[in-house]
Amino acid sequence: MRDPLASKDTRFASDNTAGICPEAWAALREADQDSCPSYGEDALTARAADAIREVLGGDADVYFVFNGTAANSLALAACCQSYHSVICSDVAHIVTDECGAPEFFSNGTKLLAVRTADGKVTPAEVERLVTQRSDLHYPKPRVLSLTLPTELGTLYTLEELRALAAVARGHGLAVHVDGARFANAVVSLGVSPAELVAAAGADVLCFGAVKNGLGFGEAVVFRNRALSNEFSWRCKQAGQLASKMRYLAAPWLRGFEGGLWLRNAENANRAARTLASRLSALAGARVVRPVEANSVFVELSAAQHQRLRSAGFAYYTFIGGAARFVCSWSTTEADVEALVTTLTTE
Repeated sequence: MRDPLASKDTRFASDNTAGICPEAWAALREADQDSCPSYGEDALTARAADAIREVLGGDADVYFVFNGTAANSLALAACCQSYHSVICSDVAHIVTDECGAPEFFSNGTKLLAVRTADGKVTPAEVERLVTQRSDLHYPKPRVLSLTLPTELGTLYTLEELRALAAVARGHGLAVHVDGARFANAVVSLGVSPAELVAAAGADVLCFGAVKNGLGFGEAVVFRNRALSNEFSWRCKQAGQLASKMRYLAAPWLRGFEGGLWLRNAENANRAARTLASRLSALAGARVVRPVEANSVFVELSAAQHQRLRSAGFAYYTFIGGAARFVCSWSTTEADVEALVTTLTTE
């Protein structure tokens, strides 16, 4: 299947389109040793896992997988039986963009999606879905899945997260956090990573690196270690156990040195704020959602859409019902200027 974005200007299509940052690339070269233990038994993988534990402020089991879909799907499968259900937002990635992988890897666990205006699940909706039925004909709620930031670029406050965590705990739900853009949430909220996962009551965090320029692997972090029993076997069965694990792990180590991962995220967030400010000043353009991380959702006129398409800019409109522009660790002021100039040039 041909990629519809092929041969397009993909600078704002997604933060997946950005390359690996130079520091992470250097870490990959340094990890390229002639001989090294395989399947995660190497020193680099152990050190990277320890670094993640330190950043998140506690003991945890850490596993590295190739991508976010595998991270989310295998993490949820570890939390659920096939007759369980997962409460999540109606625009959550696990619902809209993972091709049924969470259900597949959990042998049929059902996703119970709640309607949201801004991508955020509310305690009232969690309460409703948990309590509306308790009979054995209904898939028993087992997990609350939260996305930080949401697919619509919005963020939960710490107070909102604590309220959700309290409801989850009150009903015996595990809390899964899809943190594909976790770094963007951390810098936007101005809190420590440990404070953020604690507020969410996260039992398992799918910690993203790909969208942050650190490489091509994600980390599955079980703060509730009881849920990670035999998780290594899940990874192996799913084709997610890298034989040369050091290549997935090494960029993480470099990312934590001097706060590189946070600087990368801050650049992306700052570029998004700048882009939103510039777009808001244009006639015919309207920013429709708060810009709280690195995504900008904007309604454009038909003429503005045509200008962007004619100039070769690639972007999505099916997520949230408006044009979505995503900034990355590598987005520059010149990139923003190029897009805005295209919109203003007849």
